[in-house]
Amino acid sequence: MILALSFHDDLHAIAVQHAVRARGEEFHILECDAVSGKPGLTWHLSGMPDGSDASAAVPTSEGRTVPPAQAELLWWRRARADQQLTMSAAGSDGAGLGAQQVSLVNNDCRGALGGILAASFHGEWISPPEATDRASDKVYQLWVARQAGFRVPRTLITQSRDEVVDFTREIGQVIVKPVVGARGPSLYTRWIEDPQALPAESFAVCPATYQEYVPGRHHIRLNCFGERMFAALIETEELDWRPDLNVPITRWPVPPDLARLVRTVLDRLGLPMGIIDLKLTPGGEPVWLEVNPQGQFLFLEPLTGEPLTEHFADYLITTAATANGERRR
Repeated sequence: MILALSFHDDLHAIAVQHAVRARGEEFHILECDAVSGKPGLTWHLSGMPDGSDASAAVPTSEGRTVPPAQAELLWWRRARADQQLTMSAAGSDGAGLGAQQVSLVNNDCRGALGGILAASFHGEWISPPEATDRASDKVYQLWVARQAGFRVPRTLITQSRDEVVDFTREIGQVIVKPVVGARGPSLYTRWIEDPQALPAESFAVCPATYQEYVPGRHHIRLNCFGERMFAALIETEELDWRPDLNVPITRWPVPPDLARLVRTVLDRLGLPMGIIDLKLTPGGEPVWLEVNPQGQFLFLEPLTGEPLTEHFADYLITTAATANGERRR
């Protein structure tokens, strides 16, 4: 049995569920934002010293309950979404709960589901929650990539306008992007040409990431599923390719030396899989930009013709089978 933890109507989870079930394997989606108002989540510990009497059940997207202990693999895709509060909880006018109560519901649903899975699931995590959280820190992952041997952009994270001015004078062309980002519309990478023209207070509000501009028009979106890697070449002059996908996007064979380097970084981050953004210099050198431990890959299928959903389903099934074999030994 394979479990996927994500949010309600996540297209990635649903597509992979169909692909896995088409192969005759059991696959269930656990919706992290649909715990409230739907009975089915339970954990019982009677008190045996070794904890062998513990029992647990979690609700699936289809209204069933399943025991996490019987699963071989847990795809930890999305785990932080707030609850979709039911009308009875929120009130007919949507104002039945105050801010503190909403916070309580969100925190306790999230904590109960995560805690039950941590205590009751004993199979393979794709990827472990702790590694996922740590690797999502873009400062840390950039440092790890540099230590592993990747070229990375010269980077400054600061709240000081004076430091940004000095960095711009030293580097030349500089871009700016969020350190973490926020929910809502995407915050895209931008140029910062004259930091002195902006008020110092705007820099001081919160840190931002300032990096040297890596020249070139070849962007690489690399999907690493265990030892297998599938990449797309995105050709655009834009700083950030995400707003406009009406550009040439093709399959890109991953060179063996680059594959080894990517695998080294992910291993050091504790990630079995990852979605990596790179940029090729005019000379063809790959420059590490970032890894998303659970990035989007479904959109590349119609653009490149690469059956990434099928590849990922194969990866999950193979990993689950290996985990099952190890558990039986």
